[in-house]
Amino acid sequence: MLIKIATVLILLVIIGSLFSALVFLLKDKQGSDRTVKALTMRIGLSIALFLLLIIAAHFGYIGHTL
Repeated sequence: MLIKIATVLILLVIIGSLFSALVFLLKDKQGSDRTVKALTMRIGLSIALFLLLIIAAHFGYIGHTL
């Protein structure tokens, strides 16, 4: 159950980072790098979530259902 909660929370943070990058893209006109930083954080979180799910599946915290 803890893995499910962590997964949902990380997904919400990823979506929040994506929307903040959109706001920075639309708002910043002078060439700020806040958009790049927000998208870099989103990619890092996505990779971390992917690795978390692989490790959780390997140790049996999550599994497949039929």
